[in-house]
Amino acid sequence: MFRPSSKFQERAKSKVRKRWRLFHATDFQSLMLPCFIFCRILGLFPYKINGSNFETSRLRYILSSVIMGLFCAYGLSVLYEIDISGRIGFDGVPGSLQAHCYFLLGTFIAIVTYILSGARMRLLQTVMEISARLPPESYQKLSRIIHTKDIIGFSFLLSQIPNCRSYNMSDILYKMFAMYITLLVFQMDMLYMNCVCVLKACFQRINHNLMNLRELVVNDEPHLLRRIYHEQRNPFLLMELKALKKRHLMVSDTVQMLNVIFSLQLLATIVMTFAEVTFSLYFYIAQMREKIPLINLDKQIWYAYYITSITYYSIKMALIVWACETGKDQAVAIGTTVHDVLISTSDKQIKDELQLFSLQILHRENTFSAKGLNVDATLLTAIVGSITTYLLILIQFMVTAHICDGKSSNVTVT
Repeated sequence: MFRPSSKFQERAKSKVRKRWRLFHATDFQSLMLPCFIFCRILGLFPYKINGSNFETSRLRYILSSVIMGLFCAYGLSVLYEIDISGRIGFDGVPGSLQAHCYFLLGTFIAIVTYILSGARMRLLQTVMEISARLPPESYQKLSRIIHTKDIIGFSFLLSQIPNCRSYNMSDILYKMFAMYITLLVFQMDMLYMNCVCVLKACFQRINHNLMNLRELVVNDEPHLLRRIYHEQRNPFLLMELKALKKRHLMVSDTVQMLNVIFSLQLLATIVMTFAEVTFSLYFYIAQMREKIPLINLDKQIWYAYYITSITYYSIKMALIVWACETGKDQAVAIGTTVHDVLISTSDKQIKDELQLFSLQILHRENTFSAKGLNVDATLLTAIVGSITTYLLILIQFMVTAHICDGKSSNVTVT
């Protein structure tokens, strides 16, 4: 068997290292490298990349299992100290509800992430294979978005770590536990968003190839002097069309795989985002009226809690919705392009193939969802509307209570 020389291996390695330039990705691995590194730091990446294959690393899997075991053990001890022993107390019922919601949802996401590590590895392998035909220009455009958001987001969260300092060791562990949950949820959300962006690029590439095919079909209508040329060209167009149909089927299957694997994690993220933004706004409005905080800010990991927390969760959810919405739009655009090509041609074989392609598109609803809940602009509108309605009711209640307090203070006892 032929074995490459050491010089050849060195050249291959140097080429791989050149691909790993920031904002200049040329393949799936270089595109996802920052996300993979951050996941590896948190113990969420029990894989190794061998050439073009993802493989389970025994050492990293053991490390991930140990981290998850310590995480769950400490999570149970935190719930015990909050609900039973009372060593961790809160200033009121809303603060306690916020903590329970955050820790329970974060722990749920962590456990689901660990359980589905094998399925997630197969998903990454599939995404890497179907995205192998993307041109380097597509990867470079994607890297400007993906590398920027991954590095800025992770660095922003790391900048909150100094706020975990405290004179009490128990409070330090409590804050570090909350920080780990925040980092874990962020990385899983970014991994999901990165996969959505890559699939969107695949749909966009299919649509671009269909447009080029339309130009060939329009310019290739048979004439008396071009009949022989047309007969030679027609099988090539059919082969290209069948290849695009097959690629569309593969990308559609990957979208369904992505929805299945990330549905529970994404649904918990949506609930966590709604809860955190709602609680933060509630505490802020209540403090403005009462002039006293209803939540112990010493137990929070954020600097400028009200502004930072709301901004972080709002931007993260908006980015996820943007990626899913634009990805769905690219998938829908393929159906429009297929009908344009169908109208532009008069060849019976091409028409039949295009009609089959159109039926395939109709039967594959390429929407990004979580347990039947579509992640699109409608979801973001519903979340904003629900939070706004809740806050209006809260403000009205506070105004009514203030008026009642003013009236009762004017009553004199005779």
